[in-house]
Amino acid sequence: MDEIVRIDGLHKSFGNLDVLKGIGMSVKAGETVVLLGSSGSGKSTLLRCVNFMEVPTQGQVFLHGDLVGSETNGKMSYRESELCSLRTRIGMVFQHFNLFPHMTVEQNVMEGQITVLKRTRTEARSKALAQLERVGLGDKAQEYPARLSGGQKQRVAIARALAMDPDVMLFDEVTSALDPELVGEVLKTMRQLADEGMTMLVVTHELGFAYHVANRVLFLDGGVILEEGEPQHILKNPKTTRMREFLDGHSLFKLPD
Repeated sequence: MDEIVRIDGLHKSFGNLDVLKGIGMSVKAGETVVLLGSSGSGKSTLLRCVNFMEVPTQGQVFLHGDLVGSETNGKMSYRESELCSLRTRIGMVFQHFNLFPHMTVEQNVMEGQITVLKRTRTEARSKALAQLERVGLGDKAQEYPARLSGGQKQRVAIARALAMDPDVMLFDEVTSALDPELVGEVLKTMRQLADEGMTMLVVTHELGFAYHVANRVLFLDGGVILEEGEPQHILKNPKTTRMREFLDGHSLFKLPD
């Protein structure tokens, strides 16, 4: 499989706080890679470094084998125009939906296409409706966000990201702000995307999703990747005490026999 994203020696510091301490990983085309770890382990920071919402302190990010930025005397530099272009190829969905309340669902999904990709309104509307159908919300196109449930809002946010035709989708704790009964509909949409071959990098505490959907699981602790492997192996047979403690803390999670 083609390698979509590769990260080499990634560090990220905020002042004296070292959050990421030399991350190396890759995501291949069609893979779903899940990042697990306790709060503060660096998962969300890593995700934000992939699309340069946070600029790495050190290290390199490659997209389709091409280095993002340029290196001079061991120091990376980035042009804002390059990063803007890169972000159109990397879709990101956040914990909070960030929908425009004064726009309909359809308009929310159209906006980025028109302003960033310069699509015509006709093109953008056609793409928006197709992606809303894809996430099961074709009948909500003319509704406003205030009339939607949290799960529906999150699926609109997913449709909005998909409408930009990204090479890879990043999901950052997208179910953590939802009521428990709404989590399933969002995870179902994400599983459908995985089944369709969408390349995804997912930060989540939903271990059932990781077990059943992920191709690989990476466990982060203290800013490093402590364990990595296929979910059926790593979640049943963790090698480190730290990961065993993490899994023990999810007592409601029952692995299938």
